[in-house]
Amino acid sequence: MPEGTEKPLGVAAALAPLLADPGRAGVLLDLDGTLAPIVSRPEDAAISGVVRASLEAIAARYALAAIVTGRSAEVAREIVGLDMLAYAGNHGFELLGPGATSAEPAEALRGHASTASEFAAGLGAGELESAGVRIEDKGPIVALHWRRAEDHVRAEQLVSRIGADAESAGLVTHGGRMVLELRPRVAIDKGVAVAGLLDGSPVLAALYAGDDLTDLDAFDELERRRDDGRLDSIVRVGVSSAEGPSAIAERSDLLVAGPGEAASLLMVLAG
Repeated sequence: MPEGTEKPLGVAAALAPLLADPGRAGVLLDLDGTLAPIVSRPEDAAISGVVRASLEAIAARYALAAIVTGRSAEVAREIVGLDMLAYAGNHGFELLGPGATSAEPAEALRGHASTASEFAAGLGAGELESAGVRIEDKGPIVALHWRRAEDHVRAEQLVSRIGADAESAGLVTHGGRMVLELRPRVAIDKGVAVAGLLDGSPVLAALYAGDDLTDLDAFDELERRRDDGRLDSIVRVGVSSAEGPSAIAERSDLLVAGPGEAASLLMVLAG
């Protein structure tokens, strides 16, 4: 941990502000790598029964319970299996409210919803397949995955070249754990998603848990709200992994080892 950085808090101390007044607290969680273990086939991702039961109890007890994910909101809800949570999908490009039948796109997407898909349509399918790179079209976002590639170096080099071309074409790229996302150039990220979920809520103490670079934007938003007085207390939970960025551990108030320890944390929050 860098010199001058505060040490992570213990579980009891970190969660105390949320447990003391759940009616004024919010629990916001990443999905893949945090609640669901990372798997080679994204369609195989799943959460445990313990996690699902804890999330159900949290949704009933806290002022706000939400999943903030890079997946589409509707797919995330299918994985979690609970409709009483809010789901900010595609890193905040869409919101599926508790009990809602369909996700609402972010207003900032107007006129940009198909930009990434149109760019991806021009990519050489044969070259991608040969390198083991899989395209995931999530609507406003296109993700390039190479976890299942036989030669990760070759696949990553190809993805890097595509990313440079995408940026030249006016898109924004965002890296993660063996994935590169191509996004329209609009001001949306997980921090913006968290802001939208918290705005208008009675939440004064908020927790966010995540494992990857995109989750640092959510950490940033919690910090801004604490520093300007909109939140009395925050808990940044880092979910560590061999592939995760070091900044997750460096900036966390509480660090847990993978989805297994994250599940134990949820059990404490559920009461």
